Amino acid sequence: MREIHEIDTLEAWIEKEHHLRDCVVQGLNLGEAELDWDKVRMSGAIFLGCRFPSLSFQERLREGGALVFPRLPGIPYDIFRPVLYTRDELTRGWTTEVDQSLDKQIYDHFVTQGRHTTHVLEALAQRLHDFSIDDALHDLLAGRVEAGGPKKVIAIMGGHGTPRTDPWYRKVVEISRELTRHGYFIASGGGPGMMEAANLGAWIANGPDDLLDFALEQLKVAPVYSDPGYIEAANRVLEKHPAGQSSIAIPTWFYGHEPSNAFSTWIAKYFSNSIREDGLLAIAKYGVIFSPGSAGTTQEIFQDATQNHYGTFDYVSPMVFLNTNHYTKNGVYETVSKMAGGRQYRDYLGIEDDPAKVISFIKSHPPVRYLNK
Repeated sequence: MREIHEIDTLEAWIEKEHHLRDCVVQGLNLGEAELDWDKVRMSGAIFLGCRFPSLSFQERLREGGALVFPRLPGIPYDIFRPVLYTRDELTRGWTTEVDQSLDKQIYDHFVTQGRHTTHVLEALAQRLHDFSIDDALHDLLAGRVEAGGPKKVIAIMGGHGTPRTDPWYRKVVEISRELTRHGYFIASGGGPGMMEAANLGAWIANGPDDLLDFALEQLKVAPVYSDPGYIEAANRVLEKHPAGQSSIAIPTWFYGHEPSNAFSTWIAKYFSNSIREDGLLAIAKYGVIFSPGSAGTTQEIFQDATQNHYGTFDYVSPMVFLNTNHYTKNGVYETVSKMAGGRQYRDYLGIEDDPAKVISFIKSHPPVRYLNK
């Protein structure tokens, strides 16, 4: 089906085709369209979360054979949004004195309505919102939003509590920067710590090499996200380098209100953490790099191993463990290696300390078709 997200696109399509059969019109104010609606054939059209000139207009659409999904009242988020969030959108309303950002408003609403049990209308709204985020994310990765064609996605996972001053934080920035320069597209879990490092590396990839030292010097004054001045430190980096390279952050409101990732171009934020987490690993066709983390990162390791083990998405992708001591001491690398014995993805497991070797492993292990079925 054809998706229509802009008034200009809608007008051009109708002028040419005179119908909306098999078209999904999403999130538009139809009162802004300069069209003779009486001459438009509506059978087979779908309208998602649009604004209509009147109730009678909606009835005309239905009578013409269109399916109309209305906007839901009393909800601070757009359940049928056609595009991903951006940092500017989510942080609008934030100041050093008070946080009235859209991000905080949605989180407060989420908590008020109950994170685990909620009424049916709110539950439906959250699921529809997350579906819209899925759809917008796929548009981005397929190359329909930015130039350059489909994205070669690498996910970088790791602890959200890692300070900006940690030497492994710097290594993740270096890895992400170089992978971006080699044409890969970085995805992170969208939080602070190692996730911020991943997006920071991508952001500065189109800048000079010494921009990394400048960024870390600015960020070290507020090492963790609970420190005063955390957001202001990131803003100083953005002021120095306002037009960074594109990457994606994929966070969730489920884990609480953390600052929006400052260095991601796009933010795919979900209510459902299970959908978000499995989806983040699923899109990383060109590999996942696991920097040091705790229980959450360990869970992601075994989720990714499961996808490789059973060929869930028909491909085997590299899994690289960053920090040999960390992943041998906790037994995770040994466990995954044993589980992979005799399987295709055993050769796609790497464990390294040197950023250059991580990058070399990723480049020398492109995704391959799954053959164990």
